Amino acid sequence: MSSTISHKAAALRKPHTPRRRRRTPQVVRPTWMERPRPLTKAAKGVAVTVVLALVLIPFLVIVSTSLASNREVVDNGGWVLWPTDPTLRAYRTILSGGIVTKALGVSVGLTLAGTLFSLACTTFLAYALARPGVFGGKPVLLLILFTFLFPPGMIPAFLLVKGMGMMDTYTALIAPVLINVFNLIVLRGFFQGIPEELYEAARLDGASDWQILWRVVLPLSKAALAVVSLFYAVSYWNAWFHASIYMESGHWPLSQVLRTYVIGGSQIADTGLSEAGQVSAPQTTQMAVLVIATVPILLVYPFLQKYFTKGVLTGAIKS
Repeated sequence: MSSTISHKAAALRKPHTPRRRRRTPQVVRPTWMERPRPLTKAAKGVAVTVVLALVLIPFLVIVSTSLASNREVVDNGGWVLWPTDPTLRAYRTILSGGIVTKALGVSVGLTLAGTLFSLACTTFLAYALARPGVFGGKPVLLLILFTFLFPPGMIPAFLLVKGMGMMDTYTALIAPVLINVFNLIVLRGFFQGIPEELYEAARLDGASDWQILWRVVLPLSKAALAVVSLFYAVSYWNAWFHASIYMESGHWPLSQVLRTYVIGGSQIADTGLSEAGQVSAPQTTQMAVLVIATVPILLVYPFLQKYFTKGVLTGAIKS
């Protein structure tokens, strides 16, 4: 008993040494997560300003030239930064009924129909390739990736379209580019990212593959579908190469007509002599056609821009 008390007393008489605190390792954050310095902010502001100027000033010149009078365009050497007497004469001329009006209707119909068919076929094929155990899934996927790495040439594609009797038909502008491999990979990756528990729960409820696609997969894939739809719409709206090969001039879309007016220097029949007796500048009609071909995409893009980051990145990362 006395020894126990002596040990306790000795322990109490020992000087107290404080315990060393363990140093927590400092987490080094990436550079892009650090708060930018004032000089960096100023450099970014200058860079953004320069990029905006490089984009907006040419667009402003195009719109201003299309709204300027023939005399003002000729006096300014063909380009106008700000019209003093704006007029809609060029727009009334090209929209009064003629090749541009018909080409505009062709482009609208081609974009709507092509986007619908391409989106449907891409969605069905991507869903089939995303599900495990599909018969022939891997060979078909490898074949598709092979066509992505080694696309067919122009001459074989032309011979195929001609052999199938699709020359001078709008089918020739849709069928050869019906499925884009990049869009297919994006959708396939997005479908693979959907939790497998949702598929199993739908099957337990007695849903078929079509019902799972319609009621489960598509509602969860709105972001990816919106991005792919915009990609297809832009490609069909701007497509001119296939139209120049497969179509006659009377069935051209707006992009091919625009190329003819801008590059070929063609003029609308209504453009003749200006008030000063000089040849009227073709830039007014050319720029008006360019504005009409550009504005529809600019109006649609802001409504789908918010889906870009979620749709493209998710599909690319999970593929």
